[in-house]
Amino acid sequence: MGLNDASYGALLPFMQTHYHLSYLVVSLVFAFPFIGYSIASIFNHRLHSSIGQRGIALLGPCARGTAYIVLSFHPPYPAVVAVLAIAGFGIGIIDAAWNAWIGDLADANQLLGLMHGAYGAGATIAPLIGTTMVVKYGCGWWQYFYVPLVMCVVEAGWGLRAFSSEDGKGFRERNERSKREAAGQRAGLRGALREKVTWICAAFLFMYVGVEVSLGGWIVTFMSKVRDANAFDSGISATGFWLGLTLGRVTLGFITPKIGERLAVSVYLLLSLGLELLFWLVPNFIVSAVMVALLGFFLGPLFPATIVAATKLLPKHLHVSAIGFSAALGGGGAAIVPFVTGAIVAATGVDKLEPIVLALIVVLLGLWLLLPRFPKHEHES
Repeated sequence: MGLNDASYGALLPFMQTHYHLSYLVVSLVFAFPFIGYSIASIFNHRLHSSIGQRGIALLGPCARGTAYIVLSFHPPYPAVVAVLAIAGFGIGIIDAAWNAWIGDLADANQLLGLMHGAYGAGATIAPLIGTTMVVKYGCGWWQYFYVPLVMCVVEAGWGLRAFSSEDGKGFRERNERSKREAAGQRAGLRGALREKVTWICAAFLFMYVGVEVSLGGWIVTFMSKVRDANAFDSGISATGFWLGLTLGRVTLGFITPKIGERLAVSVYLLLSLGLELLFWLVPNFIVSAVMVALLGFFLGPLFPATIVAATKLLPKHLHVSAIGFSAALGGGGAAIVPFVTGAIVAATGVDKLEPIVLALIVVLLGLWLLLPRFPKHEHES
């Protein structure tokens, strides 16, 4: 998934040149996956109940692989953005399934940190691979998608092996006890949407993933146009951001539960505000590259911490639906926020990227503080 999400920013300038597009039109590569995410959020619980985690482990990579095959033929631009909706669906169902499953395990913060660190590792090498292929070896931007296509095959094989016994019947049976304990509350998306926590977590992930993808997606263009970096150095700055995000998820994932998710995330966001101000106000490429890497480091653990917050604050039978909905809205943020950013950039200039990100981090802090007091996870009791 990291190979998917982080590739668009690095490939964006080359796609823009290939198709002769404006900033606004090329930003549609961020917007269309939201359609797939939205469909995934509606059918997540139903898919789990019918095909189980085993079926999800196959369906997710197959959907993304289909999109990558089409992209590798560099079709007309309308077809490019259309198949990205299919990729969005594949990411949406996997996002919900594995976040909900790991979020309910012992040491969830650490395990989610490792899982999201793996996402960050893919996101770290994606700009490096994409930029190197196009700039150093003269490949077409579309040839990059052979890489995530191969990984989809590997993912499907490992997923089927790992969840070989996890069918729909098993999923339904495991959720029966939680349903009875919920005192008659209705399971599924409708029940999850009755919970205020679901909406706060969803709004937080919408804004958070929007910040993450806006920075990772537009940083190459920003460094090239505003900091006057060359194409390769601009691509490497994106790698620095995703590397920082990866390291933050892996390392801070072990610190967060020790000081508590509520306090830890508040501190991470305050530090991010300071770093973003330095990034914006110091007009130097080296400083900007360091600041964006540190931003990635402190923003990295926010997604896993939000998943843990949802599992602590919601009953178990709502976890898949609530986390699926929240992750889908996160996918919406990955689509809509960078698209809106692209529209603003098209109208006012790329230099407006940083005040936009600064404002979004302030909103993130406000949303986080709306969450109620966290109870202990059942494994901590």
